[in-house]
Amino acid sequence: MELNGSEIVIKCLQEEGVKHIFGYPGGAVLHLYDAIFQQNNIQHILVRHEQAATHAADGYTRSTGKTGVALVTSGPGATNAVTGIATAYMDSIPMVVITGQVITEWVGTDAFQEVDTVGITRPCSKHNFLVTDINDIAKTIKKAFYIASTGRPGPVVIDIPKNITDPNIKIPFEYPKTISMRSYNPTMHGHRRQVKKAVELLLTAKRPMIYSGGGVILGNAENQLIQLVQSLGFPITSTLMGLGAYPSTDKQFVGMLGMHGTYEANMGMHDCDVLLAIGARFDDRVTGDVKTFCPNAKIIHIDIDPSSISKNIRVDIPIVGSVDSVLKDMIDIINSKQTKPDAEALEKWWQIINQWRSVNCMEYDKKSELVKPQLVIETLRKLTTDDHYVTSDVGQHQMFAAQFYKFNKSRRWINSGGLGTMGFGLPAAMGVQIANPNAEVACITGEASIQMCIQELATCKQYDLPIKIINLNNGYMGMVRQWQEFFYDKRYSNSYVEALPDFKKLVESYGHIGMRIEKPSDIEATLKEALAIKNRLVFIDCIIDPTENVYPMIQAGKGHHEMHMSPFISSDRELA
Repeated sequence: MELNGSEIVIKCLQEEGVKHIFGYPGGAVLHLYDAIFQQNNIQHILVRHEQAATHAADGYTRSTGKTGVALVTSGPGATNAVTGIATAYMDSIPMVVITGQVITEWVGTDAFQEVDTVGITRPCSKHNFLVTDINDIAKTIKKAFYIASTGRPGPVVIDIPKNITDPNIKIPFEYPKTISMRSYNPTMHGHRRQVKKAVELLLTAKRPMIYSGGGVILGNAENQLIQLVQSLGFPITSTLMGLGAYPSTDKQFVGMLGMHGTYEANMGMHDCDVLLAIGARFDDRVTGDVKTFCPNAKIIHIDIDPSSISKNIRVDIPIVGSVDSVLKDMIDIINSKQTKPDAEALEKWWQIINQWRSVNCMEYDKKSELVKPQLVIETLRKLTTDDHYVTSDVGQHQMFAAQFYKFNKSRRWINSGGLGTMGFGLPAAMGVQIANPNAEVACITGEASIQMCIQELATCKQYDLPIKIINLNNGYMGMVRQWQEFFYDKRYSNSYVEALPDFKKLVESYGHIGMRIEKPSDIEATLKEALAIKNRLVFIDCIIDPTENVYPMIQAGKGHHEMHMSPFISSDRELA
């Protein structure tokens, strides 16, 4: 079988099981788009901006575990995609991004729509390739999918000059069945002696904590995590990216930790004597002041990426390997041992944790005449199931969703953690809906974030995506305003959005349904009405209290024990 370069690209994607490509055409990729037109196995989803293509592929991946694919043209097509590539890179999301490039003889001449895509994306991709020979296309794509989805996952960029996909140049095609790369061999299994040492330390703990991150979800290790936690009886906390891997409504779950984590999770971290960190990278939003992070704890860290271990926090027992494999080994060793955790010490530890829990750090004014964002999220949770998918943008609304939605299943919470990308929520929801056409998908956003990629409402109309968008509209860039209130003497410099559209009318102009909530008494009825509409996109503009802040909050550079607590709480009760 002889194929031209563009046909080879599409055939390779078919061989990888790709069903959807998110993209936007342009001159350098027109040969590829012609090849897409002439086949029926892969559906192309036409976005309205290349950033949305990468975010949609990202959402597709986060909800399924399958490597998402985006296709963009050279120059501005590639540079517009960089934010989405960086978003995926920071959160370790496997993705393959194919970018067009000017013909090889023009590379380096500042040709029309030429940029150094390889140079630009090198710092924010797991790997990238420039294809300069048609004979290299198939093995490059095979390598890209392998690199993207193994080890610590991440986005891989393939830059293809237009002449490499010339329809008049054909070669024999065969897709590699396997790939071997001498320079890339991820460690999959943890060192048995290290695993044994970790188990022995865990079983001697008096005040243990388990801290799980997004790596548990990426590694499909949720079942092993649940089994380990419940067999030990230890408290467990989670990062923003790890929510849902362990059921949030289970009694052993003490809530999210970190900057906007619960009082009990943060205090438990600060006072623990043994910490088991699983698939987490100890980022600054979790650790706070590294000098006071878990000051009395021996730390065990399981991660597939050796460069993440002792990068920010020095650990006592490092274990490099895939999370599912290492947890399985730990469970086997625990089951084979006669020794069990110290029940008396553990009971005392739970008494202390439950005292912290009694503070009820997420309490807010439920009697307010203004719409409270917490109540909107709590009501949404009440009206949906564990199978509902929730995407978010970035800001206060993201934190309220993380705190109040209570995720009980993995891959249901889709948000930008590491990069904190405004504009992520809507295109990510598109990717989730495309990947899961019969699922219910909600996007929680704010009036500033939604306008970053609001043109994607046209994509939603074209492909009949029945997403429910909950816009927590406070007229501010809420998290910026909160920091300005706390740390800049209430100098609200450029955080107030003075010229907002009528979102209801705007959404209706795109062909969707618009609704509005202005009173607490409207929340449940409006959300019920919106959720009952199964075949249309509904945008709910919720006019919320503009002064509401996210609590608890740890100021950057402070320790876990130095939390800003809500005035609503501290006026009613003393902290435990």
